[in-house]
Amino acid sequence: MNSTLKVQSIDSANAVAQATIPVDRLNQKLDKITKAASKNLKIDGFRKGHVPASAVKQRYGKQLEEDAQRECVQDLLQDILKELQVEANALIGDPRITKFDQKEEGIELEIEVSLTPSISLDKLEECIPEVKIPEVTSEDIAKRLEEIANARAPLVGIEDGRRKLKDGEYAKINFEGFIEGKAFEGGKAENYLLQIGSKSFIEGFEEQLIGMKKGEEKEINVAFPENYQAKHLAGKPAVFKVKLLEIQTKGKIEIDDNFAKTLLPDDKDANVETLKEKIKTQLQNEKKQELYNNKLKEILIENLNKNIVFDLPKSIVHQEIDLLFRNSLMSLSQEEQQKLAKEPETLKAKREEQRENAEKSVRVTFIIDAIAKRDKIEIPDNEVINTIYYEAMAMRQDPKAIFEYYKNNNLIPAVKMAMLEDRVLTALLDKRA
Repeated sequence: MNSTLKVQSIDSANAVAQATIPVDRLNQKLDKITKAASKNLKIDGFRKGHVPASAVKQRYGKQLEEDAQRECVQDLLQDILKELQVEANALIGDPRITKFDQKEEGIELEIEVSLTPSISLDKLEECIPEVKIPEVTSEDIAKRLEEIANARAPLVGIEDGRRKLKDGEYAKINFEGFIEGKAFEGGKAENYLLQIGSKSFIEGFEEQLIGMKKGEEKEINVAFPENYQAKHLAGKPAVFKVKLLEIQTKGKIEIDDNFAKTLLPDDKDANVETLKEKIKTQLQNEKKQELYNNKLKEILIENLNKNIVFDLPKSIVHQEIDLLFRNSLMSLSQEEQQKLAKEPETLKAKREEQRENAEKSVRVTFIIDAIAKRDKIEIPDNEVINTIYYEAMAMRQDPKAIFEYYKNNNLIPAVKMAMLEDRVLTALLDKRA
């Protein structure tokens, strides 16, 4: 390309180039683009494919000039890569044009480019913290067995009419709700089974049932929360007329070999001891995950960030700063946002506050990617989709709608990266477990 070009490497991940694209080169590119356009454009008064270049330039001159400039910049980028002696796939992020001056002799440019960093994992092993998973005791196993047995135990009705309802028990009730003396839609049910203390009803409802006897009727006064999902009920006081039909409590299940067989149907020889071994393994995994998630993964991330040092691509750091900065602004009130918008220096300082976290995020992401490639750790696309679906169902939301939201907002790569990070960190910690 006939242009002056000076390329300077700032470090292994960043370079800056100064160049002038001469007028004759811009004109050549403009003529080429105009000629191509004239073959495909349809302009009134001319046959398609026979539109004169002058007519094309007259109608689309500005757009054609911009296209010519864009192509010249693309050509210039190729020359910059040649000067740096790197392949095109080494380029990362969008090149940043920091100077674009149109002069008589051509366009003077300054372009910042970022390159994929080279990462040494020599210090990786010393970044992995010591892993000491707490022992699973016989008391832990016994407690979990009791919880499983209690969850599967049938409900038993209490026949004694003098017996009062207690916290944790189950009340079979008829109820109807009234606001300002009028029954409201969805406020009535019969033979409804409610566990006292489950907090599945409006605050104060379950507590006022405690102490009632079988067959007793009572009026319960409560208030719907201000943020209640049904807007016509939100914040309003209500009266519920309740009748306690029956008090039920959990029966007792014998923890024996038959109970073990119901829990382990695929094991013909299942007994209490094999069930305890299964529970022990499950508890060990839970303790390991709790230790990893609540403590060791964060320590490992800090160690990676501190000990594995390399040059960071500026463009990627800037993107991450912008993302964190936008998120921080979203947490402010509209009034605070408007105030900041009038204070450019304060706004600039607020953005700069995100640099340290942004650099850490970018550095750790590159390290995780390097480890994943070295150890051939991958997250298949179908696993990402399944994860999004399961999380949506856990939150009682429509999985298809949630997946479309993630897809339309380009959030799937972030989910995949989070899953990859979790898998890489777990694999590293497992080496020390």
